[in-house]
Amino acid sequence: MPSTPASTKGRIGVLLVNLGTPDSPKTADVRRYLNEFLTDGRVVDMPAAIRYPLFRGVVVPLRAPKSAKVYQQLWTERGSPLLFHGLDLKKMVQEQLGNDYLVAFGMRYQNPSIESALQELRDAAVDRIIVLPLFPQYAAASTGSVQEKVMEIVSKWWVVPSISFISSFADDPGYINTFATLGKAEMAKRNYDHVVFSYHGIPERHVLKGSQNGYCKLANCCNHYNKNNRYCYRAQCYETSRLLAKAMDLAPEQYTVTFQSRLQSRLRDPWLQPYTDEVLKEFPGKGIQNVLAFSPAFVADCLETTIEVGEEFKEMFEEAGGGHWQLVASCNTHPLWVEAVVDMIHRN
Repeated sequence: MPSTPASTKGRIGVLLVNLGTPDSPKTADVRRYLNEFLTDGRVVDMPAAIRYPLFRGVVVPLRAPKSAKVYQQLWTERGSPLLFHGLDLKKMVQEQLGNDYLVAFGMRYQNPSIESALQELRDAAVDRIIVLPLFPQYAAASTGSVQEKVMEIVSKWWVVPSISFISSFADDPGYINTFATLGKAEMAKRNYDHVVFSYHGIPERHVLKGSQNGYCKLANCCNHYNKNNRYCYRAQCYETSRLLAKAMDLAPEQYTVTFQSRLQSRLRDPWLQPYTDEVLKEFPGKGIQNVLAFSPAFVADCLETTIEVGEEFKEMFEEAGGGHWQLVASCNTHPLWVEAVVDMIHRN
């Protein structure tokens, strides 16, 4: 009898990608990271002839020593939380997916690189690749940059397998359930007057540049999530907030959506508003003394969550006369988050 032909199907490759982190909190490593990050044309969308000399020659040399001190506060025995949570997530997702999949992890900036992660999948001759940038809300400066980098790398391969991208998961039930569960656990410990959903800010022009047929007005257009704004970062932030509020039984007046981490003066270059640091200072005057803060743009704890929201904003709130400010931890490797990632991969 003729032998049964062997299957030509290989494993499915999964590429998990997060933003990046310095190799160490030393100034030289922080400078190297910032140089790569801040000269990305999707992060700072100005002509390269201006961008490179401005940031490599002026901004980064001034910023690196200060950032290094902050990274020293963040660093643990295991190193950067963004890195070790990513590696742990990779391992856990691999265990749940099984041998039909091969999971790799890379960073958009620095190490482990996207290129090394893709090479791992290429060496394994995977049948196709699913790319999951670990940014819930799509932005050209984060998800878009990852997609561009992946395509740039594979364009040099002689054989390019099928590749698909999970471009956003701002309304994914598993993602929402994970953050809501973490939030409800904190709410069970204390009565909170108000909840803040603080998202990483981006320049308003980034939102307007991605607007479909001029739909975006940076106003009430984000009140409803629909086909016209499904890739609008601002609209996705508001949709995530509405879903989290619903999952935690919060009325609209019980929470505020804000934006953090702006790089430049709003007078020269307005970023998405309202700004978290300005809003929180007004709370005590309104009788808001206990605040529960989320940073739902990040699925792993990092400088922007642990230090900025967890420590710097806490200090600002207390100095303004506030009482208790509590950061809700990111998804990290919570079992519900691991399940959510596995489910997204299966669906794609």
